[in-house]
Amino acid sequence: MRIAEVRSFVVGNPPPCFGGRYFVFVKLVTDGGVEGLGEVYCLPFHPRVVTAMIDDLAGRYLIGEDPTRIESLWRRIYSAGYGQRPDLSVSGILSGFEMACWDILGKETGKPVHALLGGRVHERLRSYTYIYPGAEEIARGTADAFYHDAERSAERAADYLAQGFTALKFDPAGAYSAFDPRMPDPECLDRSERFCRLIREAVGGRTDLLFGTHGQFTPAGALRLARRLEAYDPLWLEEPTPPEMPERMAEVARGTSIPVATGERLASKYEFARVLDCGAAAILQPNLGRVGGLLEAKKIAGLAEARYAQIAPHLYCGPVVGAANVQLAACSPNFLILESIETWGGFHTEILKTPIRWEDGHVIVPDAPGLGVELDEAVAAAHPYEGEALHLDMAPSPVPWRPA
Repeated sequence: MRIAEVRSFVVGNPPPCFGGRYFVFVKLVTDGGVEGLGEVYCLPFHPRVVTAMIDDLAGRYLIGEDPTRIESLWRRIYSAGYGQRPDLSVSGILSGFEMACWDILGKETGKPVHALLGGRVHERLRSYTYIYPGAEEIARGTADAFYHDAERSAERAADYLAQGFTALKFDPAGAYSAFDPRMPDPECLDRSERFCRLIREAVGGRTDLLFGTHGQFTPAGALRLARRLEAYDPLWLEEPTPPEMPERMAEVARGTSIPVATGERLASKYEFARVLDCGAAAILQPNLGRVGGLLEAKKIAGLAEARYAQIAPHLYCGPVVGAANVQLAACSPNFLILESIETWGGFHTEILKTPIRWEDGHVIVPDAPGLGVELDEAVAAAHPYEGEALHLDMAPSPVPWRPA
């Protein structure tokens, strides 16, 4: 069996765009007609460039190769161009290729990927969602303002609780900038505490609160913020400092009772090992469309397990990464919680022939071969991405200081 063809799909994510502006899917096809699906997460280039990079790497390292030799293919692509270090562009494309190879292997053996990576540990996977704007904000065009509205966010939290969620994430700390880290201003501190207080009042002790940040703050600033939040007992404080220096994030972890979570901007076991070695986080959040794929994430989960740390696979992209996250979580003893895009409805259902199943606060682990999902290519073709913006962007100027 050999890889004979690679295809890319850049799919515009229609409003309200939960999960990002677009998704980049990749399909590998063998000489026997078996297809494997993957997804590439958040490269710092427009997708027209990303698809060219996919074609180039596939031509050099994949076409004509055996897709079951995943470890060997991984090492060759990881080392492309005399790199052999965590380059986010190479790693993102490698992630898409790697999960597509696992999808092929699963289909060839008739097994779900989790059965090939050690076997199912969890039958159902507890999941959380961001607190997203409701239909009324979307209809009025006020979705951006929603994310700073503590009262309305608390109302939405109660709605999610009624749907069955037992954990909710929100990130009211403000904009993140190319010029971070910085010290939080009084307005940020007051708003963040108000969000935690009102949401805790709305859901009581029935739901965990997950406080998200985007590496905006210095260690000292993150500790000031954490002290304001500790009374509301969040399950985690996410990425309180930038990703380059986990040694500084460790200062935050040592200085607060809130568990620190991090990992969406990291790639490879090497970067996660550094996080663990310096004690920067108790909860690791690999994004399987960036970290290097399923096997790399399984190795990271093993490193974490040996240090009594847990994994919570990150997701702010499409449902193919979501499906890969499910496979990893199902076979990882130290799985904590899974990120969902609400209940996996809307476009995340439309783009798949068999959608991800969500019931009563949990994702149901599939038994279908491979990743357990198939792309609806007609839906993908009907939603081309026609914008110029990237999947995610940082503010291009420093965030101004504001009083309370």
